[in-house]
Parts: sequence; structure tokens; C-alpha cells
Amino acid sequence: MSSHVADSLIESTQRLNEALRPLEFSAPWTYRPLEYAWAPHETYIRRFGNSSKRVLMLGMNPGPFGMSQTGIPFGEISAVRDWMGIVEPVGKPDPEHPKRPIDGFDCQRSEVSGRRLWGLFAERYPKVDDFFTEHYVLNFCPLVWMKETGANITPDKLPASEMAPVEDSCTTHLREVIALLDPEFLIGVGGFAEKRLQQVAEETDSEAFVGRVLHPSPASPAANRGWAEAATKQLTEQGVW
Repeated sequence: MSSHVADSLIESTQRLNEALRPLEFSAPWTYRPLEYAWAPHETYIRRFGNSSKRVLMLGMNPGPFGMSQTGIPFGEISAVRDWMGIVEPVGKPDPEHPKRPIDGFDCQRSEVSGRRLWGLFAERYPKVDDFFTEHYVLNFCPLVWMKETGANITPDKLPASEMAPVEDSCTTHLREVIALLDPEFLIGVGGFAEKRLQQVAEETDSEAFVGRVLHPSPASPAANRGWAEAATKQLTEQGVW
């Protein structure tokens, strides 16, 4: 395996961190998992982002009990620890929301979206390296915004003026990741991510197929009716599987 792809991915991710670090938001709370949970994220890149991929799958931004805790996209604890074999120290955001503590790999809650997503992949590819030989999973934006109550604020609910520099930096990073991994398939996990992939594909004249799978969120009635079956059908119909 080539480590130069992983090195380049890490450099691109660090540039993204540097671009996002000075930005301030009207949302009462902002978490930056790629800062305080950098150790597991770097391990994820080094272990699984070290070669070109046939499929790049893109999520939106971290969930409270997934990437917010582990630094890994859709990073449900047991999937990261038991299937990927990653356990690394995780720090604390500063300040830390009293209702949204970061416990890292000691977090007792399960991220439903991550459990569904990685659960399907682990079922189809019991050996983790068999999955990551051809696939890679990334989030478009690594920031988390919250209300005083601890409730999530999705990126589309923030003022456009605040999101513009975030979108610019995240789009630049996505463009660099696609150039490094050279995927044949760009698959959005949900509509938001599919639109970002479509935009970058058009800007770069990419010949990759752009598609999507249903988002595994428990907020989606369709996902609650059998997400794994629906996603498998979509990936099969699009020629990914």
C-alpha cells in the first residue's frame, strides 16, 4: 500500500482544519471533532485512506454519538472499535456543552445512523480491509453546531453568510480528496451530500458516476422501514455493488 496518498489526505485535512479554526458562528455551541479527536481520525486515514478507491461515500457532518465522539465519519463506537480496530485517545472540546459531553470511546450511547451504515458494510464485508480496499467514507463538513438545549443545528439552518466560508473550505477539501482517491463512483449519503458531489464533479469535469443512498438517520421514516435493504438495492441498481 502507498502511504503517500494517506500523507496527502492528512495534509489536505489539516489545511481544512486551519481554514475552519478562526471562523465564528451565531450558533451557541460549535464542536470541532477533527481537533479534539484528531488521533483516531489520523489513524483512520493512515489505515484506510492509503490507496485509490472505486467508491467515495460522502456524509454531511458529525452526529452527536458518532464522529463527535470518535472523530470518524458515522463513527459509532462499536463499529470503530470492534470492526475497524481503532481505539485512540480523544480530548475534550473547549468549551464543552454540559448536555453533550464528549466521552470518546467510553461513550455509552450508540449513533443510529452509524450503526446502520457500518453495520451493513460489516455484514457484507466481515473483514474490514475488504471494504476499504474499494470504498472510503468521508464527511463533507467536520463541524457540529448545537442549540443551548444541546439539540443539533444542521448546516442548512445556519445563516448563509456564516456558511459561505465553511462551504468554500469543505468544497476545496472534497475536490482534493476526489483527486487523490480517483473514484469511479461518488455516492452521497442523503441529498445534501449528493448535491455537493454533483457540484464538484461538474467543476472538475469528473467522469465519475454521481449517485446517492437513502440517509440512515432515525429521523427518516423510509430509513426506519429497512435502511439496509433500501441502501443495498440503491447501490446495486447504481452499479456500485
